[in-house]
Amino acid sequence: SCKVFFAKDPLKIVCAQGQYMFDDKGEKYLDCINNVAHVGHSHPHVIKAATKQMELLNTNSRFLHDNLVQYAQRLTATLPEKLSVCYFVNSGSEANDLALRLARQYHGHQDVITLE
Repeated sequence: SCKVFFAKDPLKIVCAQGQYMFDDKGEKYLDCINNVAHVGHSHPHVIKAATKQMELLNTNSRFLHDNLVQYAQRLTATLPEKLSVCYFVNSGSEANDLALRLARQYHGHQDVITLE
């Protein structure tokens, strides 16, 4: 069910900086597909934070770690009481799947309406 982009003339993206991606011929493309809207590709602060974390521990949220709890507390402190629960997921697909399962459990319905 994965859509192939540029099937007739595929792009070979080799690097990215800011909001741009570059192919193997040096052509520049504005990235409107990936999740870079907030800080862009290769942002120095993100690289520094990721490197610092990977030097300590490189895993996902399936294991208990104080940083997850601290982050959840900091995040929920900025939100209304009704939004005091955090679910950590690995991707937008996992987030959508979890949201759908939670909605089905809460409402007891299986129907879904989607827009293309």
